[in-house]
Amino acid sequence: MKVYLVGGAVRDQLLGRAVKERDWVVVGATPQQMLAQGYRAVGKDFPVFLHPDSHEEYALARTERKVGPGYHGFETHHGSDVTLEEDLRRRDLTINAMARDDDGSLLDPYGGERDLGARILRHVSPAFAEDPLRILRVARFAARYAALGFTVAPQTMALMRAMVDSGEAGALVAERVWQETRRALGEPQPQRYFEVLAECGALAVVFPELQALRGVPQPERWHPEIDSFVHVMLCLEVAAREQADVAVRFALLAHDLGKGLTPRNEWPSHRGHELSSARLAAALADRLHAPREFRDLAVLAATHHTRVHRAFELRPATVLRLFEQADALRRPERFNALLACCEYDARGRTGREQQPYPQANWLAALRDAVAGVAPGPAQIAELSGEAMRQWLHERRLACLAERMADRRPH
Repeated sequence: MKVYLVGGAVRDQLLGRAVKERDWVVVGATPQQMLAQGYRAVGKDFPVFLHPDSHEEYALARTERKVGPGYHGFETHHGSDVTLEEDLRRRDLTINAMARDDDGSLLDPYGGERDLGARILRHVSPAFAEDPLRILRVARFAARYAALGFTVAPQTMALMRAMVDSGEAGALVAERVWQETRRALGEPQPQRYFEVLAECGALAVVFPELQALRGVPQPERWHPEIDSFVHVMLCLEVAAREQADVAVRFALLAHDLGKGLTPRNEWPSHRGHELSSARLAAALADRLHAPREFRDLAVLAATHHTRVHRAFELRPATVLRLFEQADALRRPERFNALLACCEYDARGRTGREQQPYPQANWLAALRDAVAGVAPGPAQIAELSGEAMRQWLHERRLACLAERMADRRPH
C-alpha cells in the first residue's frame, strides 16, 4: 500500500501558489484494507475514503473505460493491481497528472512540470476525448492561469474541436455546466473561459445565447469595441479586476443577450433589447439551474441597465419606479449589486475601462434619501393599507423632486 499526493496540490506547489486542498491516491490497497485502518467510505461511483484524522479524500487508484455518452458514461476499475501511472493517465491535463510520494519526490510520467514551465495546457492522452466535461475544465484553467501566460496547446484545441464536431459536447448536463461555469466566473480572467469555448466551437453548443452575440455590431459612438460579444467579455474583465461578486459577473454575462435577437436590418441599433435580454437571462439561469439570487440579479441588470446609465436625465417619478421595480428599499444590497453591474457595463468598452461612473453614487444617495421617508405617529394612527401606500408614494416623490432639482449628485 502506497499513498501519493496528486493533482492540484502538486501543481500549485510547483507554481508557488497556496494549496487550498489536498487529494491523495492510494496504490496497492483494497476497500477492506482502507476500512480496517479507520477510513470512512464516501465514494458512490468509485472508492473514495476520508482520512480518520484529517478528513482529506483518499481515492483508490483506478482506470476508466468509456462505455456510453457524457460524463457518466464510464466504467471504472479499481484494484491493488492498478499502478500510479495508470491512474494519472486518465486525468485531463498534464499539469494535473503529477504526484509526490511520501518523501516529497515528484513523479511526473506525462511531462506536467515541463508544461508548467512552458505555460501550456495540454491533454494527457487521447482518452481526454471521452469526457466532454474536460472541454469546460480546460477553459476554466485558461481563465485561472491566463495572467501567468498559459495557453491551450494546439493539439488539445484541435481535439476539443473534434469533440464538439462529433456531438460529444451535447452530452453535457446542466448541473455540471453550471458547476464549471460558476467556478470559471470566479477566476481572475473569467472572459477566457468563454473565449476558449468560442475558439473550439463549444460556445454554440453550451451557450448559444452568447454565440449569437458574436459579430453583432453596436453603435461605435457608445461601443468603440463594436462587437457585442467582445463588449460582454470586456465587462467580465473589468468586473474581475474589481473583484466583483460572482453573481454580478453572471449578470454581466447575460445583460445584453437580447442584442443577439436584433434583426440584421436594424443593426447597429438595438432598441428594446432590454426586455428580450431579461427573458433570455431568465431562461439561461433556469437552464443551468443557477441559484435564484443569480437569476434575479441578471434579470434586473438586463431590464434596467440603460435606465441606470441615464440616471441624470430621469424624472423623479421614473427614479421612484426604478426603486420600486428593483425593490431597492427592502433589498439595498441587491440594488448596490445592480449599480455595480451597470458600472462595469459602462466601463466594459474599449478605452473606457477607467472612466468614472457617478450614476451609481447618485442613485445610491437618492435611494438612501427615499429610505429615510417614514410615517410619523399621526400617519400611523390615521392611515393604513392603500391610504398609507399613497402617502408614502407622495412623500417619496417629493423627496426625490427636492434632491434632484439640480440634477447633480450631493
